[in-house]
Amino acid sequence: MATSTSTSTSTSTSTSGTPLSAADRERQAALRRMKAIATALLVGAAVVFAVAFALQDEYPWLGYVRAAAEGAMVGALADWFAVTALFRHPLGLRIPHTAIIPNRKDEIGVSLGEFVEQNFLSDEVVRSKLATFSVADRLGAWLKDPANAERASSEGAVMAQGLLRFLSDRDVESLIERLAREHLFEKEWAPTLGRMGAELVAADQQRAVVDALVDAAATWLDEHPDALDSVVATRLPRWMPGFARDFADDRAHRELVKLLQAVKGDPEHPLRLAVDGYLDDLTDRLQHDPAMSARVEQIKAEFLESPRLRSFAAQLWDAAKRALAEALADPASELRAAATSALVDVGVRLSSDRMLAAKIDAWIADAAGYAVQKYRHDLASVISDTVQRWDARETTEKIELQVGRDLQFIRINGTVVGALAGLAIFAVATGVHALLGA
Repeated sequence: MATSTSTSTSTSTSTSGTPLSAADRERQAALRRMKAIATALLVGAAVVFAVAFALQDEYPWLGYVRAAAEGAMVGALADWFAVTALFRHPLGLRIPHTAIIPNRKDEIGVSLGEFVEQNFLSDEVVRSKLATFSVADRLGAWLKDPANAERASSEGAVMAQGLLRFLSDRDVESLIERLAREHLFEKEWAPTLGRMGAELVAADQQRAVVDALVDAAATWLDEHPDALDSVVATRLPRWMPGFARDFADDRAHRELVKLLQAVKGDPEHPLRLAVDGYLDDLTDRLQHDPAMSARVEQIKAEFLESPRLRSFAAQLWDAAKRALAEALADPASELRAAATSALVDVGVRLSSDRMLAAKIDAWIADAAGYAVQKYRHDLASVISDTVQRWDARETTEKIELQVGRDLQFIRINGTVVGALAGLAIFAVATGVHALLGA
């Protein structure tokens, strides 16, 4: 049971203790198999060499076998040394120019970063790649599918909710207050209010307000028939009998109701004209009367100095944030539906409007080219910085897992080529010796 656990641990972690992924475990097993094969060929060549060397005097033809085995051993050992020297010191001996990867890890990272920067992160490469397809066409084809637009809308909603949580309420409130001070309170209010009021009066927009006030007053009097009792009765002489007081109250109520009905039914009622005249005079004074302007500015200054502005900013942001958060969280909200519909419209237009698509493709190419030119070194430095942070031993193991299996073929090929070379050299040497001896 203990043996099983130990074996499982050794195959799921590297020698540095780093957990291995399933793909790396497969690479590790393949690397071990190839190392075993290459080593087996070396051992086999050594055995053949020993047997042939011992029997070549009795069987001269074994000289060719010995030479082939000798060449195979030389090739196998040379290539074993070369492959091993990339990753570690052969046999633990600190021979110069061995353990190249762990000793020059940082230099390799810098070189790799420079290679990527020079050959991949260039304006020409990026533009030529973007020229092979239209980003706008692909984006349009993707967005015009309602399902994709819904997905993009959902992802955008998640990002927006994260942004809302990230924002500081105090900072946003301060920003709203600052913007209000800069854009709403710096200029004088009176002239602006006067001009806006004059335009509304000239367009008879005040009549709707008067109608609304008359309707509201009439409704209130209908619902409160005794509302004027105390108002009129308290102003009559005390010696007046009670029935006279009641009569006066009732008469005042009826007269006020009649007045409101008359104002409501007569567009040219004197009261309406009086209101119009008052508004005309007020808007004119707001624009031209210094005293009125000073009064308005005083009111504005008092508001600015009061805590009400800060409270208004906090209430405004709180209400907006709450409403926006609820709309973003609800897939059926009008905001989400409008966003999805807008994205579908964008996709349809990108797919059908060639001029717009061309402009967007050109803008993307310019933006990508600018980003590459400005940040290419920073992007490439990610590679070198990452490699520098890696542990030398762990880096060596990662690289060996990626390419080590293929490098073992060098050992195998070296064994085979060495055997052929040894055989050829021995055959040529033997032939030349025989010719010279003859």
